[in-house]
Amino acid sequence: MLDHTDMQILEELSKNSRISMKELGEKIHLSGPAASARVEKLETSGIIEGYTININQVKMGFFVHAMINIFTKSTHHHPYLSFLKTQEPYVIHNYKISGDSCYLLECKFPSTEKLDEFLIKLNEHVNYRLSIIINK
Repeated sequence: MLDHTDMQILEELSKNSRISMKELGEKIHLSGPAASARVEKLETSGIIEGYTININQVKMGFFVHAMINIFTKSTHHHPYLSFLKTQEPYVIHNYKISGDSCYLLECKFPSTEKLDEFLIKLNEHVNYRLSIIINK
């Protein structure tokens, strides 16, 4: 069970996962080594699974952000999943979901032309419903 200090640690690391243990300790009123031990306990127990970065996709040249509801044509999803592996530069996340569709695919594209090419190939494997992200 997580206590108040553990929750504070998670909050601070969510804001800045590169924070030093000394600075983290100061923010949560612990010594640096005590904060480090708490973080290690959270990692070992699987509460903290990893650390990541946020990438500005627009600055990387990906101006089109799409969410695509995927409707498989059969119970065999392997062709769709194999297709996605060939499209890794564009795929951010592929979520298996419940509801009307089978998957929710999040993608980024440098242009609407690349999106169109992707959708033509995608339609060989599945049906889809496309939504474009206007603003985050």
